Amino acid sequence: MHKPVILGIETSCDETAAALFRGPEMIHHITSTQLIHTGYGGVVPEYASREHNKLLGPVIRGVLEQAEMSLSEVEGIAVTQGPGLAGSLLVGLSYAKGLALGLNIPLYGINHIEGHIFANFIGHEVLPTPFLCLLVSGGHTQLIHVENARDYKLIGQTRDDAAGEAFDKVARLLGIGYPGGPLIDKLSKSGDSNFHQFSRSSFKDSYDFSFSGLKTNVLQYISKQDTEFIRLHLADIAASFQEAVVDVLSMQTMQAARDLGHDRIVLAGGVAANSRLRERMVELAREENKVLYQPDLRYCTDNAAMIAYMGYWKASTQSDDSLDIAAIPNLKLSFGG
Repeated sequence: MHKPVILGIETSCDETAAALFRGPEMIHHITSTQLIHTGYGGVVPEYASREHNKLLGPVIRGVLEQAEMSLSEVEGIAVTQGPGLAGSLLVGLSYAKGLALGLNIPLYGINHIEGHIFANFIGHEVLPTPFLCLLVSGGHTQLIHVENARDYKLIGQTRDDAAGEAFDKVARLLGIGYPGGPLIDKLSKSGDSNFHQFSRSSFKDSYDFSFSGLKTNVLQYISKQDTEFIRLHLADIAASFQEAVVDVLSMQTMQAARDLGHDRIVLAGGVAANSRLRERMVELAREENKVLYQPDLRYCTDNAAMIAYMGYWKASTQSDDSLDIAAIPNLKLSFGG
């Protein structure tokens, strides 16, 4: 069976990325992280789109050079259609449309969330569905029943802050910096996760999450401490907060897996890179005889490999898209009954 060469493009937020795939196998990928946002405590949308404009061409050329391939060998273009920042999405989508038109090859608009979910299976020609997915990132915290690459059912979701958003907000409260998730994870390694018991939220007869109360609990706690105490116990406070988030995510996921009879569990999204979450999920999956899939750390944060891989799956079903497709900043998964 012919395995098409797919070029993937990802510009949904502040990572400018490109990847080349032959069928389900990656040839090469490059991700360029925009450092311009570091001093602002978060991503500045206007700066992000400007950086994509500057970086995307060189990143794509770099991928082709490293793979020792030319554009004429590319047989399809996969690009993030949403969700994401409007300006950033438009940069990638416009570039992809130009390439598809100029090369007269198919264009595949990819849902960024689907990319994260199936990044666990890069290289696989067969997807081990169905499974329960815990999707955790700066914008999403959801439990999703995945029947196949087009059939999803929402099991639970956050009622307020996403887990990644909570990490960023608490990092700001503690004066650690941005991005909060990786910095808290790193700091927590030298802290005592039992130093303080922060609140854990749950809902009766629901698999939903909530992290706003936890954030408020951290704020109330540190407001009662003096500066020297916080300095001395910064790692302990960070570790205690992280443990609370991990407890909520892992216990809720395992409860849903038990109740719904899932033997396979998938982690996806940027927070899936958190070392304590990965460690805890491995422990629980082993205890309950579940198969756990965790993405390679390269594919946890935004990347073009997951976009190209989903492009391969779209190509295999012959479902290419019109050049008229639009960027959809709030694109959702299509949930069935």
